[in-house]
Amino acid sequence: MATHPSPAAFEAKFLELLFARRAVLFALIVFAIIALLCAFASVVAPSDPAKMSVRDRLTAPGADFILGADAFGRDVASRLLFAGRVSLSVGLGVAALSSLVGVVLGLCAGFFRQLDAPLSRLVDAMMAFPDILLAIALVSILGGSAVNVILALAIVYAPRIARIVRASTLVIRELPFVEAAMALGVSTPAIMVRHVLPNILSPIIVQATFIFAYAMLAEAGLSFLGVGIDPSTPTWGTMINEGRQYIDQAAFLILYPGVAISISVLVLQLIGDGLRDALDPRLAKDL
Repeated sequence: MATHPSPAAFEAKFLELLFARRAVLFALIVFAIIALLCAFASVVAPSDPAKMSVRDRLTAPGADFILGADAFGRDVASRLLFAGRVSLSVGLGVAALSSLVGVVLGLCAGFFRQLDAPLSRLVDAMMAFPDILLAIALVSILGGSAVNVILALAIVYAPRIARIVRASTLVIRELPFVEAAMALGVSTPAIMVRHVLPNILSPIIVQATFIFAYAMLAEAGLSFLGVGIDPSTPTWGTMINEGRQYIDQAAFLILYPGVAISISVLVLQLIGDGLRDALDPRLAKDL
């Protein structure tokens, strides 16, 4: 008789596969540090991020200002932490909302044959537009706020989840255990939630991790172009936008937020790669 591994054994095996590459463990540690620093920005920030001092404007990094001061004399280190809180929140919100919308669309398209064609054409039409152009158009319609940016980017990235979910659902709905549930009279919503969804979580989680990174880049791009979150709310993108006109005098104004974005996106990509390797049985055999 075949025996199934206990939850503890499965968790141990998953962690072993996840950390099979040291780069993934390093990425998780780095991202955890960034997230904790931003989450507790009000505690660890050197000063009030909104406090201005004309006398200290464009001060280079030193003892008084660890990462320098911007054109209004505001502490760059403090603003970097508070801006990171917003940027990470946007990325997380987009990943969660796009996953929710994409799962609903993908399940409906994959399970109901009459909905497959119209939903698939809708997804294809949305993916035909470049991400940043579609995001700019949506934010222009909805308005520049954190909530609207999350909504716009979720609409942009939901089709990626929907296509993955649809493809997986088309395969799983034909498996014997799903057909058995149908024969026993289990309701369609129950089959979708209890039998189909748990078996397609792996690719959803991996894709959501990548969308987290894509959303942070997209938010930074929108803020840099001046069509994203209101400039009064600091994000890494708005910090770069504000500092670009002083690049000759104080290049550090765009250096630090640029590095923060780059590191965050890089470690998220590494984490996504690690999750993909650990959750995909075919790749796990090669590790």
